[in-house]
Amino acid sequence: MAPASALTRPLTVIMAVTCGLLVANLYYAQAAIGPISSELGLSQGAEGLVVTLIQFGYAAGLLFIATLGDLVENRRVVLITAAIAVAGLVGVTLAPNLAVFLVASFVVGVVSVGAQVVLPLATHLAPVERRGRVIGDIMGGLLAGIMLSRPYANFVTGLLGWRWVFGIAAVLIAALWVILWFTLPSRRPESGLHYGALLATTFGFLGRSRILQRRALYQALAFGAFNFFWTCAPLMLDRNFQFSQFQIALFALAGAGGALAAPIAGRLGDRGLATPVTGVAFALMAVMFLVTDWAVAVQALVPLVAAAVLIDAATQSNQVAGQRFIFGIDPAARGRINSAYIFVNFLGGATGSLLAPFVYHAAGWGGVALVGAGVAVFVLLVFVTERIDRAHREQLAASH
Repeated sequence: MAPASALTRPLTVIMAVTCGLLVANLYYAQAAIGPISSELGLSQGAEGLVVTLIQFGYAAGLLFIATLGDLVENRRVVLITAAIAVAGLVGVTLAPNLAVFLVASFVVGVVSVGAQVVLPLATHLAPVERRGRVIGDIMGGLLAGIMLSRPYANFVTGLLGWRWVFGIAAVLIAALWVILWFTLPSRRPESGLHYGALLATTFGFLGRSRILQRRALYQALAFGAFNFFWTCAPLMLDRNFQFSQFQIALFALAGAGGALAAPIAGRLGDRGLATPVTGVAFALMAVMFLVTDWAVAVQALVPLVAAAVLIDAATQSNQVAGQRFIFGIDPAARGRINSAYIFVNFLGGATGSLLAPFVYHAAGWGGVALVGAGVAVFVLLVFVTERIDRAHREQLAASH
């Protein structure tokens, strides 16, 4: 196993960029949903398919590939998945019809989970006192990839067409692969488990750890609301503000500012403030969704942009806070625990992406805003029971 000193600042940056570029693959179609649906012949309401399948692929990869981070030498997993991602992106670029597009998208989603091998690897290399900061820095890169993927996709689609979005991404990841080959350290896990037992224990952690259950639920609902917003935002900006692809890209670029919250949340977690971060994040999310409803109704663009930034910041802050908790459950099983956490997260996110267009076409932006605010309020109601639940468990432990 590589020593903690192997995690230099340049390597942290490379790992953050790796996570950002791999996870960005999941959101290009979200930004270019209109042109892709039009060319491939998808009807209104069914547009969510071009976004959802790649996210379900990511969820599958979390179970069947990312868990290998606790079994197989980590560097090998990252390099192989990145290479297959390049091939999948080429398949999406050249897809002659909807079926090929969806299959290639699913493959890209499955192997983009290399990002979720990189993050636990970084926590193994980081000293305990810097772990929250490292998680925050790398999550900042990952979330910046999510945020910047949309403006990038909008700009390129407006200039060259949506196929170039995926073609350029393939070239970028191919270049990244070369850098990783020379810089990524090796880490050979010592779990002593075979693959079947590894999968079983992944679900086992989810079944018995209350911390993991709660944190996964919180982030799944946050990510579902997040995707509700960003899947419908391009449709709303086109209909209500008559935005072009370039203007939608600028809106998404402004929203990328929310990624700055991830490193801040990581540092607050190191100070023991991860729990308050969660409460503030969901309260902020609920209010901002309601602000977007008003802003769209009165055509107030500046408050709409500000609300988008803060919804993103809330989602990212809660994810970093959650990972600060879950990585302390069992240091030897961080890959499996993170896989379970992100698996549930992406089930929530993919569900949000799938349902969002139906809600938007049926109830307009007001329906989207009310669903997003309602989800945030529901999480807050569950969150306030956390202290009661913890006290109850401590009482039971003391009685035994």
